Amino acid sequence: MVKRLISANATEILSMSATELKQSIKASEGRVILSENVAPRESYIGDITNSEMARAFGADLILLNGIDVLNPDVFAIGEYEGSFVNRLHELVGRPIGANLEPVDTSADMLEQREEIALGRQANVQTLKEIEKLGLDFVCFTGNPGTGVTNAAILETVKNAKEHYSGLIIAGKMHGAGVDEAVADLSAIKELIAAGADIILTPSIGTVPGFDKEELKEAVKLAHKEGALIMTAIGTSQEGSDVDTIKYMALQNKMCGVDIQHIGDAGYGGLAPVENIFAMSKAIRGQRHTVSMISRSINR
Repeated sequence: MVKRLISANATEILSMSATELKQSIKASEGRVILSENVAPRESYIGDITNSEMARAFGADLILLNGIDVLNPDVFAIGEYEGSFVNRLHELVGRPIGANLEPVDTSADMLEQREEIALGRQANVQTLKEIEKLGLDFVCFTGNPGTGVTNAAILETVKNAKEHYSGLIIAGKMHGAGVDEAVADLSAIKELIAAGADIILTPSIGTVPGFDKEELKEAVKLAHKEGALIMTAIGTSQEGSDVDTIKYMALQNKMCGVDIQHIGDAGYGGLAPVENIFAMSKAIRGQRHTVSMISRSINR
């Protein structure tokens, strides 16, 4: 039986299989935090990575945004041999994931499409590459204006099951420039049936009209089907005041979510560190926060 993530040492966490990591998150009972950061952007503290700062202030999982997995660039990572994922494992002792975007060129756009590099898109080549790199998880979602649709995410999940062995997170945290429902129960059920381990939905208070009742329905459906739920603050509200972050975090927890994501709209492509810390204290208290941030990655 695996140890819950919020109480596990780095050596225990990094030795977990995808199935064990999922169970470890579930056992943490809604107290897991994922911090998203822009990997290539110059960090707030210029000689250390955003990932190190996020971990130091309470992040359990690290999600890299804007990274071209075919030509990876992680600011301040320093020299390393082999996979940049292994190097980040050494630096933060936590599971590392990346966003890959299932771009739909036929999407009905609400705004001008933003073109992104092939290595940031979800395709067979990038799926094979993240398997080779050793990413612990992948997130299939869309940045603003990239034209990612629920249909494209679904097809990507199906393809990923053939080429990738890590945890799969899938869903939308906002519209990504497309005119469609962000959190749709039928889409969620299809994603789980296709192989998604964790369903991504917006946090309450982020997307207009998405409320607690809708989130509760998504949580109940995902849990019934054997998947987990991650809510995302991906609308630049990760840069709001501490009280807003705490309110969102507690409301999401009351709805039964398993992971809470905090986005990258802050100094140097990282949420303000005080907001990561505030989220941690709100959903798991002082004791577990201190345990997490002070536990040596050498254990």
